[in-house]
Amino acid sequence: MIVFDKLWIVMKQKGISQYKLINTYEVSPSQLTRLKRNESVSTNTVDKFCKILDCDISDIMEFRKE
Repeated sequence: MIVFDKLWIVMKQKGISQYKLINTYEVSPSQLTRLKRNESVSTNTVDKFCKILDCDISDIMEFRKE
């Protein structure tokens, strides 16, 4: 299972709130909800977050065996 637990940590470290993602970077609230629920998101979404947060994929998501 892919989980996005690291995403919230990196956002806090970089000082980027969900409000800022929505209003400054035009991230849809539904994308944030999907990430919170560890649901599938497109590679475009992952790419967008890596660009916004200036980080690597492994900084925001990881695979965990169920």
